[in-house]
Amino acid sequence: MMEQRLTLVTLGVADLERSRRFYGSLGWREIEPRQGSVAFFQLNGIGLSLFPRAELAGDAQVADGPAGFSGITLAHNLRSEAEVDALFAEMVAAGATAVKTPRKVFWGGYSGYVADPDGHLWELAHNPFFPLDSLAT
Repeated sequence: MMEQRLTLVTLGVADLERSRRFYGSLGWREIEPRQGSVAFFQLNGIGLSLFPRAELAGDAQVADGPAGFSGITLAHNLRSEAEVDALFAEMVAAGATAVKTPRKVFWGGYSGYVADPDGHLWELAHNPFFPLDSLAT
């Protein structure tokens, strides 16, 4: 039986240095020693890696198809609507594309979407029904 755990999310990126700068400008620190062909960031209990898209496709032995909605979004839950608004503005200022401005949503929370420089969608949300625990501070 597979343990209920996610260890690492890897994003295929067009320009590794541009993506390093984007996530670094948000205050994320890359794990040392820094590697030339991949970037690793330690998050709260999970890792994020950035890997050149064509190389990632090659490693998985799949075709590097056209970009578009992949059916996956990454989510970052925040403690308030004001925090959602502030992070949305910070990410756009850092180079993200505003996709959906934050607003009250049908499920009772508040959320918006940005796309990182490679089009990976981030949902920024305040979900009053999904409180952040002490490990997510």
